Amino acid sequence: MSDIFTASLKNFLSPIADLLDDEAVSEVMINGPEEIWAEIDGKVQKTDKTFGDEDSLRAAVNNIAQSVGRRINDEEPRLDARLPNGYRIHAVIPPCARNGTTVAIRKFKDVQMTFKDYVNFGTLSVEAAQFLDLSMKLGKNILVSGGTGSGKTTLLSVLCGRIPKGQRVIVIEDSSELSIDYEHIVSFETRPADEQGKGAVTIEDLVKSSLRLRPDRIIVGEVRGSEALDLVQAMNTGHKGCLGTVHANTAPDAMVRLEALAQGGSSLSEKALRYQIAAAIDLVVQISRYADGSRKVASIDEVRGFTEDGNYDVVPIFKMSRLKKGKDGRLIGGIEVSGEVPSFIEEIEDLGIPYSRDKFAA
Repeated sequence: MSDIFTASLKNFLSPIADLLDDEAVSEVMINGPEEIWAEIDGKVQKTDKTFGDEDSLRAAVNNIAQSVGRRINDEEPRLDARLPNGYRIHAVIPPCARNGTTVAIRKFKDVQMTFKDYVNFGTLSVEAAQFLDLSMKLGKNILVSGGTGSGKTTLLSVLCGRIPKGQRVIVIEDSSELSIDYEHIVSFETRPADEQGKGAVTIEDLVKSSLRLRPDRIIVGEVRGSEALDLVQAMNTGHKGCLGTVHANTAPDAMVRLEALAQGGSSLSEKALRYQIAAAIDLVVQISRYADGSRKVASIDEVRGFTEDGNYDVVPIFKMSRLKKGKDGRLIGGIEVSGEVPSFIEEIEDLGIPYSRDKFAA
């Protein structure tokens, strides 16, 4: 079915079919019929592709919406959908879209990434990869933070691939994007409301259901609403090794963002909520996209409660070195130890994990 749909998709979007076929292209952005951009090898570039006119572009979007059981019209001028071939499409039509029908199509590769790939690409150092690997084995609750297009979903997939065998993992996403190679995994996806506004199933609903399905670990593809509270409470009630992603530019910002989201579904006092969040999150992994188009893990921070002035005490265990531009325009540098030793170093030592505290010396 996916192959048939892919052929239909290319027919609808024939002016950009070669971009969709190009493995170097990760995203196509249509700003009206005469302006089309593409992200190629990490850099956004304007292409010479065009649609004939607004009507042909609008017809293509309408056909795509109908093929996935959605609609886009004057009453519902936005389309957000995952296509059977794994692409993620979002569209906005006029008059909301002033440039004409505006579309973004994000492609997701089927290739399963690993920490070894990350090290080879310069996304992560060997020592940082080993640290994240042992953190997954120890069941640390990890929040992956980053901006749009920074690679949060891919990093989350890599982390999930290091979950020890014998666990039941429940994955909850707004649109299924995670590619996880694991033996016992249950995947849930949200459902939008129907034409009468009924039947919606949210991430919050699915997190609550997952707690009744005997999970060892709960993975939330993107924390974007009041489900943040349910995830935090799951982390605090014996579900070790839970993971989620959040949009933020730094690790401290990620904690504040998580708090703001959790407040939407909380009847707790602000103090109680903040203490629950600080107790729930062990590590924040910040991934960023840089000027040369590369994605790198910018920091790995441990959450240690609160500072004297009441802010979250977020301490970098690994941090980004000073980046310098090379002759080829690529940024040279990467993540390195900060000199801080994680508070759970004795747990690492007691379990006989071969990762000496000397490795954290700057």
